[in-house]
Amino acid sequence: KMIKLTKLNGKTFVINAELIETAESTPDTVVTLTTGKKYIVKEKADDIIDKVIQYKKQIFCDGLQMLKGSAAKCDAE
Repeated sequence: KMIKLTKLNGKTFVINAELIETAESTPDTVVTLTTGKKYIVKEKADDIIDKVIQYKKQIFCDGLQMLKGSAAKCDAE
């Protein structure tokens, strides 16, 4: 459930993608979680969207393979 982001000081951290409520550029990117916690990150909002989409695709593909077997074709790239 986690995606990797980078704080302004260069340190990377992981965040639960399911808890992201908003990502806005002000001009720094501020990620707000459903809990109200805010993070300022180096990634642009569009990059965060791409990471969340990739995460969701992987979850879908993992579920499909569990249901249909490891031979099930799923392109999460």
